[in-house]
Amino acid sequence: MSAEKMEINSYLSFKLGDEVYAANVSKVLNILEMTKITKVPKAPEYMKGVINLRGSVLPVVDTRIKFGMTPTEYTTNTCILVLEIEIDNDSLHVGGLVDSVQEVLEIEKNQILPPPNIGNKFKSQFITGMYKMGDDQFIMILDMDKIFTIDDLLALKDNADVSVS
Repeated sequence: MSAEKMEINSYLSFKLGDEVYAANVSKVLNILEMTKITKVPKAPEYMKGVINLRGSVLPVVDTRIKFGMTPTEYTTNTCILVLEIEIDNDSLHVGGLVDSVQEVLEIEKNQILPPPNIGNKFKSQFITGMYKMGDDQFIMILDMDKIFTIDDLLALKDNADVSVS
């Protein structure tokens, strides 16, 4: 094996509303059942609060709000993806609420179609590509690092730090 970093072709698919998205499994540290989320005062709307994850504070974000959808309605399938987000060579753990986790897919690079170009209104900059599954379903492959802006991450980090003390 070369010293070159191994390319991981496994993607965890999950649902937000009727749409199916996928994230590279290298970004997903854990999948948690829904648990009590402690609200943080004056947090941005998309930040649901924090949870205790093995003794550390994990900020939890409503992924649906981040995507401009209606807030998550909690069901028995709602879960929290523990994600590792890289920004400016800094690593931060964030919980992302999703409606349900689907499956792990093996997707080769040549099976990934380019993302749609649909103007500035829709933030397609965090969609790295599309995967066609079956005859009529597309799965949007996300770049988890690009979903959160630097401002978002600073707000999450500040809120996580505040709630620890």
